[in-house]
Amino acid sequence: MAHNFGSLVFTPTVHALQEKYGSRRQYARMASGSSSPDVIGEGEREFLAERDSFYMASTGSTGWPYVQHRGGPAGFLKVIDGRTLAFGDFRGNRQYVSTGNLMTDDRVALILVDYPRQARLKILGRVEILDGEAAKLWLPKVVDPGYKAVVERVYVIRVEAFDWNCPQHITPRFTTAQLREVLEPVEERVHELQEENARLRAELAALQV
Repeated sequence: MAHNFGSLVFTPTVHALQEKYGSRRQYARMASGSSSPDVIGEGEREFLAERDSFYMASTGSTGWPYVQHRGGPAGFLKVIDGRTLAFGDFRGNRQYVSTGNLMTDDRVALILVDYPRQARLKILGRVEILDGEAAKLWLPKVVDPGYKAVVERVYVIRVEAFDWNCPQHITPRFTTAQLREVLEPVEERVHELQEENARLRAELAALQV
C-alpha cells in the first residue's frame, strides 16, 4: 500500500480500529514509505488494458455515496500518463447521477477486479468532466472505433493514489470469451474423436458384411 493511499483513507477513527483489532503496526509500516504521489506503472497499465468494467463511487450533495458500474470494450479506461486516466462516458439511462455528483465533489474511487486471477486494484482520484468543445481534443484518446456506443462526455481522472487490494474472498468468474478460449481445444478434440469413432464403426460394419 502506498503512503499516499493510506494517508487518504486511514482516518483517526480507522487508526483507532486498527489499534483495537491488532493491525495498526502492519499498516503503519506499510504507510511509512515515500509520500510522493503514486504513479501508474507497467503492471497497472497491463491490468487496466484488460479490464472491460469497473465500479465507480462518488458522493452527492446529500452526503450519500453512489456506486455505478461502468462497462465497455477491454481497455476503455485509458492510461494517458503515469498520473492520468480517462474514459468516454457512454450514453446510458440518462440519470446523470455520477456526473452530477462529480460536478459538486470531484473526488472519485474506482475498483477494478480481475476475477479469474483474483486481483483487485483500487484507485482514488479527482475528476474533470469535459463535454462539447472542451472534449474535442480528448475524444480521439478515449473512443474505440469498433465500439458503437455514443460518447457524451469525457471523464479525465487525475490519480492521487492506488492500492492493490487483498485477493481474499474474490470468487473466480470467467467470461464467455475466456471459457471459449479454454474449451475450444477440448471441443476440437471431441469432434476429432467423434469423426474417428464414426469411421471405425463404418469399418467394423463393413467387415461384418
